[in-house]
Amino acid sequence: MHVPGGSALSGSLAAAACLPPPGKEERGAGPERERGWGLPRPSGCGGKKEKGPTPEEAIQKLKDTEKILIKKQEFLEQRIQQELQMAKKHGIKNKRAALQALRRKKRLEQQLAQTDGTLSTLEFQREAIENATTNAEVVRTMELAAQGMKKAYQDMDIDKVDELMADITEQQEVAQQISDAISQPVGFGDVVDEDELLEELEELEQEELARDLLTVGDKEEEPPIELPSVPSIHLPAGPADEDEEALKQLAEWVS
Repeated sequence: MHVPGGSALSGSLAAAACLPPPGKEERGAGPERERGWGLPRPSGCGGKKEKGPTPEEAIQKLKDTEKILIKKQEFLEQRIQQELQMAKKHGIKNKRAALQALRRKKRLEQQLAQTDGTLSTLEFQREAIENATTNAEVVRTMELAAQGMKKAYQDMDIDKVDELMADITEQQEVAQQISDAISQPVGFGDVVDEDELLEELEELEQEELARDLLTVGDKEEEPPIELPSVPSIHLPAGPADEDEEALKQLAEWVS
């Protein structure tokens, strides 16, 4: 049911809740004034706000809680195995004890399933905070990089850069022209055409060839070269021939 002026009434009640109790206005500031009737002051009444945890603190708290839940999982799994062994041990001999063990096993399995779900939720929260922290750091880094780039180019003008590049190109062309001028041989009017020199050389070669052809038939035949004859004089016998002759004479005398 809609009450006319309900929003204004709610606002007045909230403002009244933040007022000090009757008889407390003249008291000094401090815990006594803040306590009022001994009830906690509603939120939004101008009290000191508690500072929330940092992402790093939240991540560490989640990790600590995850460790506790993992230990609880291990404990519950051991208890489930113990109750299962207890049920097997009693079996048909003690049906009541076996059923009680199975009931405890079921409760423990429910607790284990709840613990698994809670652990999954905590892991999801931790990963979300870690991703958010990483993304925030990336954004801050990109912002710093953008500011640095902006500062680096703040004194640059694209028109000035174009003019600078044009000046550099012009200076390079001038330097190339100077290099070409310096590398050319310098003479006092001795500019010679290479084609003319080649034509003159070819004419000289043709004249020399024609002269050789005319003088080939006019050459006299040269007399044949006479080789020396073999000498007919017997050379004197050497010491070896004398020894052979003496041996022949000795052999004739013996025979």
